Amino acid sequence: MSLLPRIASIKPGEKFDTIIIGLGPAAYSAALYAGRYMLKSLVIGETPGGQLTEAGEVDDYLGLIGIQASEMIKLFNKHIEKYSIPVLMDTVVGFTRQGDEYVVKTKRKGEFRAETLIIAIGTKRRKLNVPGENEFTGRGVSYCSVCDAPLFKNRVVAVVGGGNSALEGAEILSRYATKVYLIHRRDQFRAQPYYVKLVKEKQNVEFVLNSVVREIKGDKLVKGVVVENLKTGEKREIPINGIFIEIGFEPPTDFARVNGIETDENGYIKIDEWGRTNLPGVFAAGDCTGTWLGFRQIITAAAQGAVAAHSAFTYLNQKRGNSGVS
Repeated sequence: MSLLPRIASIKPGEKFDTIIIGLGPAAYSAALYAGRYMLKSLVIGETPGGQLTEAGEVDDYLGLIGIQASEMIKLFNKHIEKYSIPVLMDTVVGFTRQGDEYVVKTKRKGEFRAETLIIAIGTKRRKLNVPGENEFTGRGVSYCSVCDAPLFKNRVVAVVGGGNSALEGAEILSRYATKVYLIHRRDQFRAQPYYVKLVKEKQNVEFVLNSVVREIKGDKLVKGVVVENLKTGEKREIPINGIFIEIGFEPPTDFARVNGIETDENGYIKIDEWGRTNLPGVFAAGDCTGTWLGFRQIITAAAQGAVAAHSAFTYLNQKRGNSGVS
């Protein structure tokens, strides 16, 4: 079973009931449900799995116990292949409204048309951009404490960041790890005082403040982190088994602005409970939305993808006079 989806033959200018933009869990879920609703669908994305490709073992998706992320992506591909959903590996430049449909322009393969769109482009996690970070991603470097904390039971770990996700991550990890180092470039936290108080009460959490990570070291797995104190210039290496980088996300603000999609104060796509954006027939799902901002999981993205596909189906039925999707 290949990590890459089966690429179906499609023609530029072809029209679909819905075009799903993205290729992460939310997009796969939207494609699955669109297929089950018998909508003529097209998925356009760049990287199968999206941020899931940065994970190692996944143990928080119901029914798939301790599965490797790469195997999970293969299963996602296999599932949408059952419904013959075509996937185009390309970048969406933008879309425009023409009459009662949208024209989606891609970087390499031309334009495609659809009556509805589902935006599931995710976000980009902010990275430290230090030596060893990319090399050990999925091998001790994680970007989701909630996802991977159980994998580090009785280990020594570090958390980098000073916001809610970092403090929440440190608290969760303190329940599994024998020792947690919380590394933050300042001596004050942006996180809610409740989280700060909670973490400070943990006996196995050590604060490494006014400090930044300069390098992540290891062999096959992470073995240590080099930290520099910004006030003294002193560097030291801390032995660890894993490091959780919780310094935030980059929302798809530019994509939304260029295409006229309304965003919230944080730059995430604004949707209602049914995934509807401010544009008629345009829905959004997953991490690119402002929903469940502090709790981003594969299972929540998949849930939103399913809801968005249901909403697209309902919109098409209503548009076509409740006569069914043809």
